[in-house]
Amino acid sequence: MKGLILAGGLGKRLRPLTHTGPKQTIPIANKPVLHYCIEDLVNVGIKDIGIIVGYTPDRIDAIKGVVGDGSRWGVKITYIEQDAPRGLAHAIYIAKDFIDGDNFVVYLGDNMLKGGVKDFVKDFVKSGSHAKLLLSEVEDPTQYGIAVIDKNGSIIDIEEKPEKPKSNLAITGIYLFRPDIFEFVKNVKPGKNGELQLTDAIKNMLKSPKHKVTATVINGWWDDLGKTEDILKANYMILSDLKESENRGTVEENVSLIGIIKIGEKTLIRKNSIIKGPVVIGKNCKIGPDTYIGPYTSIGDNTTIIDGEIESSIAIGNTTINCKGKIVDSLIGKDSIIISSNKLPKGYRLVVGENSLLNL
Repeated sequence: MKGLILAGGLGKRLRPLTHTGPKQTIPIANKPVLHYCIEDLVNVGIKDIGIIVGYTPDRIDAIKGVVGDGSRWGVKITYIEQDAPRGLAHAIYIAKDFIDGDNFVVYLGDNMLKGGVKDFVKDFVKSGSHAKLLLSEVEDPTQYGIAVIDKNGSIIDIEEKPEKPKSNLAITGIYLFRPDIFEFVKNVKPGKNGELQLTDAIKNMLKSPKHKVTATVINGWWDDLGKTEDILKANYMILSDLKESENRGTVEENVSLIGIIKIGEKTLIRKNSIIKGPVVIGKNCKIGPDTYIGPYTSIGDNTTIIDGEIESSIAIGNTTINCKGKIVDSLIGKDSIIISSNKLPKGYRLVVGENSLLNL
């Protein structure tokens, strides 16, 4: 079995962050989203992984920069370039030579879920299915592709963002296919915005009496990282699962460390600071003096925070914050500078792109 990660999207809903880099490289708890996808595939024994990348050299280089050749995970990474945003069916079809007749997992590179895909893969092998979809219950099914299943777990219908949904089971970005899927994706006609929809290929497979399409409904959390709120939610969930503190830096006197906290190498926590976990702080950071880092916060490498407060936020890295106000529920791009004037506002909520300067 092979793995295929789709990482060619533009991430328009996450602009301005995605103007300068793909959303799949955004760190959750200081680890790029793509790393979680790869680790899930490695945990089921997959050694050969293709990654669909596309559109511009800078985005391709950004993904290659955080993944490399796969040797850190003991796998082989093959990069497959998609020349334009032509849809998921097209992205899968251009990987046909890479798949080379094997069964494969398709993993959208902006998806995260608790527990990985090991049980999903086992179910696929046992079921004898030609395609298997991972589903999750959602509150607003009008915003997703929706599957209708029977009592045996077989899919009987699929709807794309229906106005009157027949179910609340959203199709997540994780699929399992036999190579038969290529018979169907090659015949998909362009749909909305001219893209080739994967749901259309699966619908055609449902019409074939020779093919079995089934589903697994996940029990834990799943997150599609389409918006800032989704990224902060994923950060919250990952940090919630931390079990042990770790300190590889230096902590001065009169510092209060509460809860589970991970501190990277060469990071300095200065006097009169309070850090309340769960919190992850990267390498070469300077925190304090007189600084508060609140729960569910991830601080990337080479970040300086002085005389301020930040909580339930992500600072991606190479960032300077010298702000007397309180920053909450914020996603701060790398190489940003946030400084305060004499005003004392109650709090800020920020989505800051890379190489930004804010004077608050």
